[in-house]
Amino acid sequence: MSDNAKKLVVLITKGIDSELSSVAFTIANGGLTAGLKVFVFLTSSAIDVVRKNGQTLTHVPPLDSLAALIGDFQNRGGVIWACPPCVRSRGYEQADLLDGVVIAGAGVMHAEIKDGAATLSF
Repeated sequence: MSDNAKKLVVLITKGIDSELSSVAFTIANGGLTAGLKVFVFLTSSAIDVVRKNGQTLTHVPPLDSLAALIGDFQNRGGVIWACPPCVRSRGYEQADLLDGVVIAGAGVMHAEIKDGAATLSF
């Protein structure tokens, strides 16, 4: 398997009000466990899952809490990108987001896809 085939981009559009944000981070963590380099691109209401303390507002048993899932993802080398217009439209700035979250446009995601990354969308 080429290095490019060992990448996964997970696009998440669902926020703290949807179990899909927890499912997406569970699957993203599974990608890390499988040896993939995993990138998460957050857009729309998904931005709220990386707003400081936002991820503490949801837990979908039997999954781990969203806060634990995101923490595990970041601690294991997962990359989280946040859509700039989506961040700004909510009145957030970098300081409002979890440490390590990168505000970056869709071009970073597209570059990984062009380089051969698999994709999932939630």
